Amino acid sequence: MKNILLLAFLLFSITLTAQRNKLKNITEKNGKIGIGTKTPDELLTVKGKIHTQEVLVDLNGAIAPDYVFENYYKGASKLNTSYHFPSLSEIELFIENNHHLPGVPSAEEFEENGLSLKKMNLLLLEKLEELTLYTIQQQKEIELLKESLKDLDR
Repeated sequence: MKNILLLAFLLFSITLTAQRNKLKNITEKNGKIGIGTKTPDELLTVKGKIHTQEVLVDLNGAIAPDYVFENYYKGASKLNTSYHFPSLSEIELFIENNHHLPGVPSAEEFEENGLSLKKMNLLLLEKLEELTLYTIQQQKEIELLKESLKDLDR
């Protein structure tokens, strides 16, 4: 009987220890949860890779870049009154002087502050919309040049 109790106690102790070790990478401090860190600095801090099928980010007051098209076609934007659609020469000059796109953080800023997925995705969409408009402008110019060439051939 003594051996059975000793064995039961031993198994129970091993089970508790195994469960504790199973979650050794998770820490809770001041209501914040850390995975892979003992010092979480946000509600959830993960130091390491995250594998997921999808991430949903709420805009919470951020403005989707429809203001690019609104500004281009209407001359101004109610969605973002401070937005200015830059000319390609303005962009070229900025890149020449700063070595990154206007409005996009520099490599040093990324290194210092990290990367906000919401902010960066909205910024990249803004740049994509600008590129789309530049492409439309260029295509119109190409069509005009083709017509001019046809007229010269006649």
